[in-house]
Amino acid sequence: MLNLKPKNILTGLMIGLVAQFLSGTVVLAEVVTVDPATPAYEKTGGVSGNLNSVGSDTLNNLMAYWSEDYKTLYPNVNIQVEGKGSSTAPPALTQGTSQLGPMSREMKAEEADAFEKAYGYKPTPIRVAIDALAVFVHKDNPIKNLNLKDVDGIFSSTFKQGGADIRTWGAVLGPKPGWTNKPITLYGRNSASGTYGYFKEKAMKKGDYKSTVKEQPGSSAVVQGVGSDLGGIGYSGIGYVTSEVKALKLNTVEPTYENCLKGKYPLGRYLYIYVNKKPGEPLDSLQREFLKMVLSKQGQETVVKDGYFPLPADVINQELAKLS
Repeated sequence: MLNLKPKNILTGLMIGLVAQFLSGTVVLAEVVTVDPATPAYEKTGGVSGNLNSVGSDTLNNLMAYWSEDYKTLYPNVNIQVEGKGSSTAPPALTQGTSQLGPMSREMKAEEADAFEKAYGYKPTPIRVAIDALAVFVHKDNPIKNLNLKDVDGIFSSTFKQGGADIRTWGAVLGPKPGWTNKPITLYGRNSASGTYGYFKEKAMKKGDYKSTVKEQPGSSAVVQGVGSDLGGIGYSGIGYVTSEVKALKLNTVEPTYENCLKGKYPLGRYLYIYVNKKPGEPLDSLQREFLKMVLSKQGQETVVKDGYFPLPADVINQELAKLS
């Protein structure tokens, strides 16, 4: 278990406010800090060149923050970040148009096979953060919890979790003035998104989405849509939470750091950056130092700043060992 005591008041207060949005209450839920055993980043010399990142929208803001930090450390580095969806990462890595492939899901077998066909070895996944894939509703919606059977009934047309078709809020809230017959409006991602695929697999048991889901180009658009629609519901990484929405408990479990670490929250997941690393050879310094910074105290503090959850030190050490 991590030591969750705050190392600085500002970070503790910020995450405390996020926890209020998650639970829809004014109770301070938890304080998230970087594992004190996480190594500090040590700057090295001779790092310069062009670095391209193509992939996840969920990770897009984090990649932008990390890029700014990296360019501050190494002014002779130029980084381009494109975040149109996790499905764009594998072909970009395979074709050599990017060196970094951020993904909010693990690479599919056929994606890894295409890469291996080109290079003779598999791409290397580096875990860089933890996310609670949250189900958001409008802040004024009285609902606080949904089970996955009901989530599936709301979003899917196949009901593989064993539930039934749900199209009004009264079906899950019961008789409630103003809500009994209020239609549920669905917001989601497009099929290029790793979040789309992860939600489909975990929440819907690989079932089919309803045709009425309003597919959005990014996580921010999903949350904005829900925040402006009293009857709205959508799914997104927890880092995109705003004051206009609240994240629901799923199966009575809140999407908190501790619940993700313990494996209690059903939609907790790692976020990844995939790289092209030849077995037995270290990554080139441009990529290696970027990932070392991401996996450092500085990089993981940026994870917390962006509303996601940092890696425990033992996981960080496992990922650092992959770079050499």
